[in-house]
Amino acid sequence: MHSFNSAARIDAVITWVDGDDPVHSAKRQHYQPQAPRNANAVNPHRWACNDELSYCLRSIANHAPWIARIWIISDAQTPDLSALPAELTERIAIVDHSILFAGHESALPTFNSMAIETLLWRIPGLAERFVYFNDDVFLTGPLAPGDVFCDDAPVLRGAWVDQREIAADPASRDDPALLNALTQINAANLAGFGAERMFRAAHVVHPMRRSVLARLYDQHHPAFLANIDHRFRCVSQFLPQGLHNHACIAAAEAVVQSAEDHLHLRTGAVLDYPLPQVRAYLARALSPQFKFLCVNDLPQVEAVIPDTRDWIERAIAA
Repeated sequence: MHSFNSAARIDAVITWVDGDDPVHSAKRQHYQPQAPRNANAVNPHRWACNDELSYCLRSIANHAPWIARIWIISDAQTPDLSALPAELTERIAIVDHSILFAGHESALPTFNSMAIETLLWRIPGLAERFVYFNDDVFLTGPLAPGDVFCDDAPVLRGAWVDQREIAADPASRDDPALLNALTQINAANLAGFGAERMFRAAHVVHPMRRSVLARLYDQHHPAFLANIDHRFRCVSQFLPQGLHNHACIAAAEAVVQSAEDHLHLRTGAVLDYPLPQVRAYLARALSPQFKFLCVNDLPQVEAVIPDTRDWIERAIAA
């Protein structure tokens, strides 16, 4: 049995939504006319539910059994966990948006992952150290605590990049493929880093410290309030993980991981690359060197590679 009271514990946080739920869909359609013009903000795949949560949870059980509590963030919804083993579900707690946004109820309902991520640290009972998952990120190999934290220092995966061209081009603001880059630039700027040397986080799990986020909330209070006030993604926002990462780097309280141990099958990959190449990329998830797989748009991939789920099942298996 895992201890939930250990000061040394590491939790997991997963954001999840079932966009096909009629109540959620009706709320979204009501507010969507007010969404920014960037197509990334209203891409339907952002709210699709295609069993990714089950894959994510089972991958944690198989490859990171040391994780203590697993917190699932939802909007008045409860995922069906009945097919999961009891030793896994007993560690899971559902946290509603209303808990995170207590005192900021005017920002609800929200359909914006960045607004939600801005307040993850407010989960009651959350461990000081936690790893944040989007539900489309799966563990594909054994993960040790030292793979995500070196003592209290988060182990960051990504690369140092020069984003000055993107930051300087006004047309970037309308390109859905660049919204993530722009919000990471905004995060870096807030932490005192310029676009010429920015740490771009990979699409993996994000190790984070609750106290760092709480301190940043106090330090950049107006920016945090503005961030949670967007119901849909907007290029004026900052990526909370990016701000956290740059703050830890600035304080010499982070470890940058250079090993290639993660795979990211982005939206549109099956359109931009020959299918044999995409298949070969998926097959790499079975290699022992890879610990993480992110599949951004499972239905899009599955439409042209029907056995995609078989690959994922093999990858997350113990």
